Amino acid sequence: MKLDFMAIGAHPDDVELSCSGTIIKLVKRGKKVGVVDLTEGELGTRGSSEIRAREAKEAAAVMGVTLRENLRIPDGNIENTTENRLKLICAIREHRPTMIIFPFPFDRHPDHENAHRLCRESWFFAGLEKIETTLSGQKQEPYRPRAWINFMQWYEFTPSFIVDITDEYDQRMAAVRAFKSQFYNPDNRERETTLSSPEFLEMLRTRCEYYGDRIGRKYGEPFYSPTPIGVTDFDTLII
Repeated sequence: MKLDFMAIGAHPDDVELSCSGTIIKLVKRGKKVGVVDLTEGELGTRGSSEIRAREAKEAAAVMGVTLRENLRIPDGNIENTTENRLKLICAIREHRPTMIIFPFPFDRHPDHENAHRLCRESWFFAGLEKIETTLSGQKQEPYRPRAWINFMQWYEFTPSFIVDITDEYDQRMAAVRAFKSQFYNPDNRERETTLSSPEFLEMLRTRCEYYGDRIGRKYGEPFYSPTPIGVTDFDTLII
């Protein structure tokens, strides 16, 4: 299935926490967006891979994405190996997105940093004809998306641009809260984590408010681009 955008996260819920408002906005504008989770998040303190798979499906429905896939790379061990690159290259060639969105290279969680390198190298190698992959027994054609950008996770960076998600914020947080095992839930008796505290959800809100304020809007999501971002006219700028 041909996609316009593919968002790639190390774990189920990474995309929701980082760029789900932007995904919702793209879907509302008729774009086909897919989410690829690299791992099942099986090392997480709370929940299980089965629970998180159900939650990921619910979050995907909230966002309205065209598809959601999991590459089942071992959690805590996102190595930039030939095997793992071929898994992601196969997904890129199958869905042929115009742009891919994935983690920034510097972050608190080692999986996020390793996911960045795996995604960046897979993006490039997907365009090389002599790297062969097959799908359902058929050889895939080489394909490299035109561009990639990074979303923000634990550590902040100076954004290349900020997307206004004011109208999408409530739906964004509904997608986040679909992961009931991971975030604040007074009925959950599992061990508490930083993410399961009510303060963490408040941090998400204040971060979106901060970046929204930077562009004169209520809520925003920041992104980094390694190349200049072009515009067709000034009418789309928020100034």
